[in-house]
Amino acid sequence: MDIYFELMQYPVFPANKLMEYYSSIRTARQVLTRLVQSGRVERIRKDLYTCISGETLDPVADRFQIASAITPTSYVTHHTAMEYHGITNQVYYDVYVASVTKFSPVYFQGYTYHYVSSRFADGIIEPVFGGGVKVTDLERTVIDCIKDFEKVGGLEELRDNLTSIQSLKEDLLLKYLNLYDNQFLYQKTGWLLQQENAHLKLSDDFFRICQERIGKSKRYLAKEHDKGLYNATWRLILPNNRNEEDYDATIQ
Repeated sequence: MDIYFELMQYPVFPANKLMEYYSSIRTARQVLTRLVQSGRVERIRKDLYTCISGETLDPVADRFQIASAITPTSYVTHHTAMEYHGITNQVYYDVYVASVTKFSPVYFQGYTYHYVSSRFADGIIEPVFGGGVKVTDLERTVIDCIKDFEKVGGLEELRDNLTSIQSLKEDLLLKYLNLYDNQFLYQKTGWLLQQENAHLKLSDDFFRICQERIGKSKRYLAKEHDKGLYNATWRLILPNNRNEEDYDATIQ
């Protein structure tokens, strides 16, 4: 038995995986050490490993599989989830990982895996042929990116991504909005998705519900702008480099 080829079945595995093949903990640890020293296995972080392909010399696990295994509750989120869903063709070296358990940044093969707090477990899917990937569905990905756009690429990148999406299930959008229960998120979501509704084709009822839950506060869309133009429909002060049709009045 060549343990390397046995381990190749698992994109990511913990050290105790070798105990399925050896009765002695000492032997299993020695074998793992030899595999790492030979370059056939590489350590991702404490107690997390992947095999290195003898053909490509690259890790067997991709960044989505690694992200899904960093902790028992981890899953791919935010713009990394956008990448997984094929919404953006750009490859980013910051990988966003939601988890119940907090972890320090993980650095592996040029990628940095960043911790994001997991607020709830709804909207996490495990694609049938994903090789162990856990990722937010498209609707939750959109809501998460709208919620945190300043942290994960900015407004223009988010709008580019939204332009590439052909349809969204509004019942799921409303479900995740309700779970976050945040007036500002309803404001941002209503305004942003309304800008893209020519191709998204969300119903008037969707925007009515969002508008009913925005409250009475006026808020800046982006924190770095201390003045801008006002959209009265969504009670948002928008950066003054937006198109004129986005605004209703000027706020100084």
